Parts: sequence; structure tokens; C-alpha cells
Amino acid sequence: MTKKKNKHIGSSFESWLDEAVIREEVTAAAIKAVIARQLADEMKKKRITKKRMAELMRTSRAQLDRLLDPDNGSATIESLQRAAKIVGRELRLELV
Repeated sequence: MTKKKNKHIGSSFESWLDEAVIREEVTAAAIKAVIARQLADEMKKKRITKKRMAELMRTSRAQLDRLLDPDNGSATIESLQRAAKIVGRELRLELV
């Protein structure tokens, strides 16, 4: 017995992103948003204020705000690593 395909279901979201040529951009923004959220959560758990976090990172509060802004993709790997280390975590990147 074969299943009929539902004619009302279109292509996958991933294929739509590929067709719109925005998959890499959307993926990068999603990864940045997740990392920013995780850093903010760890800061809250450890009761580290933004002011103190900026001091520990030896950067400005404005730069830290950009780092924690999920819509700002200008964070460097180095700054993400420093922030992760301060909150007791490790940043891991891999090619898949």
C-alpha cells in the first residue's frame, strides 16, 4: 500500500531558503541568536551585570550590547570565546 502525497504540501522550508538564496544568511543569524541568548542566560545565572561583563572582557558596554544583540552579526569568534570563558562555558565551532 503506497501513501498518496498531499497535493497541498509544498517544498520544505530549507529548499525555499535555498531557492531564495538566503539559507546561509538565515542560518548564521539563527546561530548568532542562540549564542547571544545562551550568553545572556549564563550571565543571569552567575549574576554578572552587563557593566561587569564588559569590564571582565576589557571592552565597552556598547560593544557588549552588540555582542548580545541577536540581530547584530558583527561579533567576532574571539569576542564570543572570551565571553563564553568568562561565564564558565566553551565556544565550539565545527564544520559539518
